[in-house]
Amino acid sequence: MAIDRPRSNGPHLNALRAFEAAARHQSFVAAAEELHVTPGAISQHVKTLEAWAETKLFDRHAHGVTLTDAGQTLLPNFVTAFDGLDSAIRALRSLQPVAKVHIATFPSIAQLWLPNRLNAVRSQVSSIQTSVTTLEAPPNLRRELFDIAIFIREPSGSETEIILADDLIYPVCAPSIAARLNSPEDLKSVPLLYDKLWENDWTTWSQATGVDLSQDFDGPRYSLYSLALEEAKAGAGVLIGHDCLIGEAVKSGKLVPLFDMPVSTGRVLAIETAPQAHQHNAIRNTVKILQSLDMLA
Repeated sequence: MAIDRPRSNGPHLNALRAFEAAARHQSFVAAAEELHVTPGAISQHVKTLEAWAETKLFDRHAHGVTLTDAGQTLLPNFVTAFDGLDSAIRALRSLQPVAKVHIATFPSIAQLWLPNRLNAVRSQVSSIQTSVTTLEAPPNLRRELFDIAIFIREPSGSETEIILADDLIYPVCAPSIAARLNSPEDLKSVPLLYDKLWENDWTTWSQATGVDLSQDFDGPRYSLYSLALEEAKAGAGVLIGHDCLIGEAVKSGKLVPLFDMPVSTGRVLAIETAPQAHQHNAIRNTVKILQSLDMLA
C-alpha cells in the first residue's frame, strides 16, 4: 500500500510577491499601488508570511514601515527570484504567433501624441499588434507586463531609456484671445486653465519667467489634459502648453503660443523598455520608428 509523504504547505505566491514589493519600496502603500491591491491586503499578506516564518520582517511605525535585519537579508534573493519569474512570463508571452507590443503611457500622450505615430508603426510593420494602457504614473517595467513606457517624467538614467524631447512649457490660447494679449501682464485679464496632473504648471512658468500671477491661481481645473486643451481651443482661457503635446494644435492654428517665453520643467518625454524586452524584434522596431518620427518632427 502506497503511503503519501506529508506535503509542506509553503507560503502562498501572493504573500511572497507582496513581501518583495513592500520590501523593495519599503512601503505598503507603494507596494499596493504596484500590485493593484489595497495597503491592507499587503499588510495581511506580510503578516501571514511573518507568521509562517515565525520571523518579523518589518518594523511598523506611525509613518510607515522599515525592514528588519531579517527582511533586509531576504530582499536580494526575493528580487532575483521575481526578476526570473517575470522574465519567464515574458518569454512565455513571446511565443504568441503574432508579435504584440504593450504600451503604458499618460492619458494625454495616448490622446495627443501617440495615435499618428502608432499609425506609422502599423503602416511600416504590419505584423505588429499594439495595445495601449493609460496610467497616471510610470509602471515598474521589471514587475508589470508592459513592453514600452512613454511618459513625461524625470530622466531615469536607465540604459533602456530614450529621451525624445525636453518638457518645455509656455502659455497657449485660441487666436481670438491671443489677439488681445500683448504682454504677460495681460494674463490677469483672462481665465487661466489648469490640468490636475500638472497642477503646478502655472507656478513653474511664473517663477521661471518672473511674471506675477499670484492672484490668478484659481482658474478652472480639468482631470484630463486633452480636455483642458479642447477648452483652450474653444476660447475658455489660457493653458500652459507642453511643447511635445500641442504640436498638432499649433500647426493647425487652433492654438497660438504666447510671448516666446518657454520654460523647461526639468522633465523629459522618454521611451523606456522593459529590461528583458529590449531584445524583442517587435519592440525594438516599434521604438525605432517612434524615435525616428520624433527626430523628423
